[in-house]
Amino acid sequence: MNELRKDYITDKWVIIASERSKRPHEFKTPKEENNAQKCFFCPGKEHMTPPEICKVEKGSKWIIRVIPNKFPAVTPKGIADIKTDNTFYTYASAYGRHEIVIDTNEHGKELEDLTERHIKKILEIFVQRIDVLMKDSQIDYVSIFKNKGKSAGASIAHAHSQIIAYNNIPSAIKNELESSYRYYVLNKKCAFCDIISKEKNSHRRVLETKDTVAFTPYASRFPFEVWLFPKRHIAGIGELNEDELLDFSASLKKILTKLKEIGNVPYNILFHSMTDNSKNFHFHVEILPRLTVWAGFELETGTIINPVSPEDAAKFYRNEM
Repeated sequence: MNELRKDYITDKWVIIASERSKRPHEFKTPKEENNAQKCFFCPGKEHMTPPEICKVEKGSKWIIRVIPNKFPAVTPKGIADIKTDNTFYTYASAYGRHEIVIDTNEHGKELEDLTERHIKKILEIFVQRIDVLMKDSQIDYVSIFKNKGKSAGASIAHAHSQIIAYNNIPSAIKNELESSYRYYVLNKKCAFCDIISKEKNSHRRVLETKDTVAFTPYASRFPFEVWLFPKRHIAGIGELNEDELLDFSASLKKILTKLKEIGNVPYNILFHSMTDNSKNFHFHVEILPRLTVWAGFELETGTIINPVSPEDAAKFYRNEM
């Protein structure tokens, strides 16, 4: 029987439509064109991108490179303060910085193909860029995300991540912060820590290591969606120590490697990270495979129909189906 479910703490709803369920192999998507000759993220094409912000080198070659986005969503221009005119018109300049992190110099390799230590270096770049970008007093939030595949929003095939630092705390994050704060006020502890304690032994468990826990969320919006948390309560990625960063990288690689068994899966990875040492917010990463299309019902109601239950998805990640 299909089931209506609410997110742990926020007012987001999904319909788990198990009667529409498919087996993992039925989600296979066609391979996309991936032409290295036309790619300006590849080594030797550095003159075709904006001047680099920073890079990680191995020997005489770069292995990770950070550049400004050539077609930015936000720019460090205009008036960052948000104001309202005539009751309904709230606006500001789209102030901020939009950067590209080229994950690897090897065209055709995805995040899951890289070593754990290479992934750790990418995460360290994120930490460095957050520290730099948040020094601008007009920046309110730094969004870090990765799009893989055209249906997940990637316009360039070469593996890369994006950073958008801008003058607003997005409503989805604000909702998460407010909901977790309400829970903290009532219970004097972190909602996410309590969620972790329940889910690490539930039917939705994906993996547990010394420092990390991953599970398919109770109200999953996407087939095979996974949330990955550090066990230790921290608000932002910058608080992870060396061992935790490596463990987190290994867990991320393991999840994405398993997901690859389905085929050429497009996905988004979202980093939910705050910069203050908050007692009510817990840093985590959401891995969102894009195997279904949101249609009229989702757009009208905001309620998502997911044809794969998180319990079945977790079985897949645990090699039980």
